[in-house]
Amino acid sequence: MASKILATTQEHLDIADIKDNIVVLKNGGAVIVLETTAINFDLLSLREQDAAIAAFSSLLNSLSFPIQITMRSKRMDISDYLEKVKEVEAKQSSSKIKEQIVAYRTFIKDELVTKGEVLDKKFYVSVPYKTFLPSSTPFGWIESLIEGKKKGQGKINVDKILQEAKADLAPKIDFMIKEFSRIGIKALQLNTAELIKLFYEIYNSETSQTQKIRGDINEYTSALVEPKIA
Repeated sequence: MASKILATTQEHLDIADIKDNIVVLKNGGAVIVLETTAINFDLLSLREQDAAIAAFSSLLNSLSFPIQITMRSKRMDISDYLEKVKEVEAKQSSSKIKEQIVAYRTFIKDELVTKGEVLDKKFYVSVPYKTFLPSSTPFGWIESLIEGKKKGQGKINVDKILQEAKADLAPKIDFMIKEFSRIGIKALQLNTAELIKLFYEIYNSETSQTQKIRGDINEYTSALVEPKIA
């Protein structure tokens, strides 16, 4: 008879805690996340495209520490927008304009939303603390972020890791923000609430569409991550 599984979904995550705008990992490492704007590359002239590529290449060559760049696409929640359109529709006295607004709202709701064509793209840059880059693979630092749990490391000192991570990551954050600004990209560090919301939406992709995180994060007493049943 198979033994009863007592582990929760939360225990399978590599995140130990999110505090002071830093993600603390179970292997003793830590990560900060920057959210960046983007450049519409296709709208640039050939000379501007070459300049953007050269600037980004220079940024990468100037790095003395590893980073990870992530692009996330998700369906946009435009329910608030549709409600505003309905309010404008109700205030219209012209029947022709009202018909056009109804047609527009119907198109947005039935065509774009239903078919999943309204997407929001976000760009993130992760900067890790306490990673080791093995010579065997150029992406070994990413693997090192999850090795702690596999090796069964004991309980970590979150406060100590946070203190060390802040000192290590502060200059790296300033450097990345300045370098991105030179190529016309604005970068901002995600705070604790924004990080929790980000990972909540990632690990609860379906639930998060209807159940939003509201109020103070510290008021939540139950797990924010649920098992995904196929």
